[in-house]
Amino acid sequence: MRTGPAGGASPVPPARTPAAPERTSRSAPSPAKPAPAPAKSSGGPAPGSALAALGSTSGDTAAPLRSSKRTWQLIIGSLGVLLLLGICGLSSYFFMVDDPVGRDSRAADGAGAGVAPRDISSRTADPAPLTVKEVFPNGKEVLVDPEQSAYELLKTQQAEECDLVADGQIAAVLQEAGCSQFVRGTVRSPTGLYVATAGIVNLADEAGATSAREKIKPIVDGRKGRFLGLAAGRGTEAVTAASAQAGWHVRGHFLIYCVVAKSDGKTIGDQDLFARQILSDMIEVYLRGKVLDQRALTPSGPASPAGSD
Repeated sequence: MRTGPAGGASPVPPARTPAAPERTSRSAPSPAKPAPAPAKSSGGPAPGSALAALGSTSGDTAAPLRSSKRTWQLIIGSLGVLLLLGICGLSSYFFMVDDPVGRDSRAADGAGAGVAPRDISSRTADPAPLTVKEVFPNGKEVLVDPEQSAYELLKTQQAEECDLVADGQIAAVLQEAGCSQFVRGTVRSPTGLYVATAGIVNLADEAGATSAREKIKPIVDGRKGRFLGLAAGRGTEAVTAASAQAGWHVRGHFLIYCVVAKSDGKTIGDQDLFARQILSDMIEVYLRGKVLDQRALTPSGPASPAGSD
């Protein structure tokens, strides 16, 4: 709490004190009434002089009263000045005391805001396994953009059997990269015309994840392996077909992938912008840009138990 000007409270002004010298200069004392001619003397003060007026007890009493009044005015004025100086000094004191406290508070806030994010460059630094709750926290939907309709979440799966994610040479690549578990979910597009399976694979480290990403493309192009979709009931079988389109990326020691297909089973053309948008929504925006970015900003905690839906 501040006092005086620093804290908003108006200081009490000093008592109005007329300036004695100025008043005296403007209004001189009345001369004393003439007295009978005194006997001649030598060495005394001249009649009517200041010394004579102050020392006189037999002349006009106005001068002593004015002198006494000026004395009290000076005293009151001095007290007012001292009071003002005291208020200003007190205000300065509280200002100086409050300032270090404010700096300490800001430093403490900065320390809290500057907590180092979680290192997700390897499973050694980030040992907590993925969970369905972390990857799909909304349960029944995947919200990519608050201004757009959500994807309907049909089914989720969390498991350690990494051969469920891919087959052929891709499965071997994931094993070599140290796959320990995965979490995936199958969604239906807002229009209902597409179905997709998107997931995150937990690998040993970032170097292995990056290497796996580079190895997968020639395997897919050569049809020597593919990512597998997760059927979630009637109308979703197409996501498990070999004709489904796939995309993948990495973030830290995780590999992110998505498989998309048309709900009616028709082949997706190379120029299908809707399929490309779904791949981008699931891989770039949601799993990489939201789920894993949030994991990287959350301090490490106790490992969550593994399980599956």
